Amino acid sequence: MTTQSPAPEPDLARRNTTVIWMLIVAAFTVILNETIMGVAIPHLMTDLGITASEAQWLTTVFLLTMAVVIPTTGFLLQKYPTRGLYLVAMGLFTAGTLLAALAPGFEVLLVARMVQASGTAIMFPLLMTTVMELEPPETRGRRMGSIGVVISVAPAIGPTVSGLVLSFAGWRFLFVAVLPVAITVLVLGFLKMRTVNEPSHTRIDVVSVPLSAVAFGGIVFGLSQVGENVGEDLTSAYVSFGIGVVFMALFVWRQLILQREDRALLDLRTFRTPTFAMAVVMFVVAMMSLFGAIILLPLFTQGVLGMSVLQSGLMLLPGGLISGLLAPPVGRLYDRIGPRPLLIPGSILIAVAMASMAMSARVDGSWWPLLVSHVVMSAGLALTFTPLFSASLGSLPEPLYSHGSATVSTLQQVAAAAGTALFVSVMTALTVSGIADGATAEEAQAHGISTAYLIAAAIAVIGVVLSLFIRKPDEPEGGPRPAAH
Repeated sequence: MTTQSPAPEPDLARRNTTVIWMLIVAAFTVILNETIMGVAIPHLMTDLGITASEAQWLTTVFLLTMAVVIPTTGFLLQKYPTRGLYLVAMGLFTAGTLLAALAPGFEVLLVARMVQASGTAIMFPLLMTTVMELEPPETRGRRMGSIGVVISVAPAIGPTVSGLVLSFAGWRFLFVAVLPVAITVLVLGFLKMRTVNEPSHTRIDVVSVPLSAVAFGGIVFGLSQVGENVGEDLTSAYVSFGIGVVFMALFVWRQLILQREDRALLDLRTFRTPTFAMAVVMFVVAMMSLFGAIILLPLFTQGVLGMSVLQSGLMLLPGGLISGLLAPPVGRLYDRIGPRPLLIPGSILIAVAMASMAMSARVDGSWWPLLVSHVVMSAGLALTFTPLFSASLGSLPEPLYSHGSATVSTLQQVAAAAGTALFVSVMTALTVSGIADGATAEEAQAHGISTAYLIAAAIAVIGVVLSLFIRKPDEPEGGPRPAAH
């Protein structure tokens, strides 16, 4: 029989709630920025006089920076106080946003995106770890439901916000619109944020940092280059991916040695917990589905159906809103019934939605079946994300919370890059072969996108199988770690 964690003192409870909501708002602000640039590429090419491949670097460098910084956050979250990390993360994001708004050319804009990504990379692991440390196990699902709003809505409305802004103003206003929000969140954090962890005196392993940077950076860069340059010379992409895999093996070997003395940059003992390991794999499958839909749906609606950028962006909005509306009640249900009754129907909905998109992506098709399928997929993701976050991190011993958060956030970036590379590669290859066989460009592209969605549906079946084995973790002894004063 489990015992509930003692309720914190009223003042401490109010402080904890304030800290968590500050982090949720900050995370929403920085994650929204991740998907805001995609539809701006044609405008950037015209205004800055750059090629499409150069413009894609504004997205690639963001992903790369995230992949390099996030693995270090497991160490950072143990070493430094909550308030200081919050101010550093939002300070970097705000400075990068300001620099992007004022950028005189492509090179400065590229640097600005790197600065933005550095702040973004810290914020989400900081949020997840803080929630795990402050929220009692019996109410974590409810709190994770609030975080589910961030994960689901922010990436979905990014293209919509971008389409709206670009319909009336230039690309700089993508950053001008975000800047007041970022400054407000930074100032409120300076006034309201408090340190709630107990910083340790752990020293960073100087060998692990470059190993991690080359490993995750090489893999993400290789995958992203495959996704962006299908049909061209992919030698650099394959070399980058190969180097990343080699350095990943070295990084893992180094961590296995260091974790014996609790000095690992990214402690891999998290994977000894079966629930965490299965939940992470299922999370990767779900993220590939999400980013696959975000990439392929606009390509189909614009390239085959002839819809505008704004119209295709609006296609993603209802699904994002559905996810946001469902996330809080799903969190409350998790606290009552556990993950399995939510994950099983959620994973089935994702697989069914992907199969439906595959059948709806026809040259003579309509937009509304795709809209309905995307809403169904979003509902499935809402039933999936909150239970996965709660069950995966909740299954870990408390000293591994920060490393678990860093692992989940890192694999989110790898899944996004892998999903994009896989689905765009399939689409492009079949489009090229279809045109060579005499099909029109629209027919060939529709066939390529339909096949990519079919592969996504097959991958989603993995999530259905894994959902059968994920259970609610037992409540850890002693409850959350006392907060630092």
